[in-house]
Amino acid sequence: MIYGKLPVTFLSAIASEKNGSTNSAIAAFILEHLDEIKGMGITELAEICHVSASTISRFCKEIGFDSYAELREILETSQLTAEPTSGEPIDGIIESLKMVKRSLDMGKVRQLCREIARYQRVAAFGLLKAEAAAIDLQCDLLMQGKQIFTNVSYPQQMEYILSAGSEDLILIFSYTGSYFEYQDLRGLTEKLKAPRIWMIAGAQKDYLPFINETLLFDSAHTQTGHPYQLQAVASVIAQEYGKV
Repeated sequence: MIYGKLPVTFLSAIASEKNGSTNSAIAAFILEHLDEIKGMGITELAEICHVSASTISRFCKEIGFDSYAELREILETSQLTAEPTSGEPIDGIIESLKMVKRSLDMGKVRQLCREIARYQRVAAFGLLKAEAAAIDLQCDLLMQGKQIFTNVSYPQQMEYILSAGSEDLILIFSYTGSYFEYQDLRGLTEKLKAPRIWMIAGAQKDYLPFINETLLFDSAHTQTGHPYQLQAVASVIAQEYGKV
């Protein structure tokens, strides 16, 4: 299961912007009237949202789109649908946690914990529900005297990562390992080689070369297992960190 760019960018904007802000209001309006807005020009959308066309253009760039044209293209092809489930939801959650227990490499967990202890600058990020795991880890480590950084906004997460250097350790929580697929990485790979990056994911695949280490677990990639698998891994990391 992979979220499209529309929910990632728009829900990130709604969650990270101040309540009632222009960006939050525009994002919420578009998501609530998706079918009505598809194919609509920037001037018409601006009038409906009671803002200027330049405000819409600025909104698009601030949440990660190149232009309103790119946003309109995404709107034309996007649908917000929930994955159908069968059986008792709690059974799916429990089974997903058992998959983590059976497959998580504790040697890798301990290696990551030693690095978290060694690095002065540590950040953890994730998209939408995966960010919940990053926040959980931040809270648990804070109680053990280790401060790490996180941020709900995807554009601000990428800004942090692209400005990071060799002194930075960055943990990426990504259910399907697709975190960097929402960003146009052309011309950016050299910057991404600077920090040390761990990908924490439920997907066995070839990861981009700037990802230094992976902490992987088995996953069926169902909505019932997300974000509980990632949160379980975050909790294991925090508990193991206490032993370092």
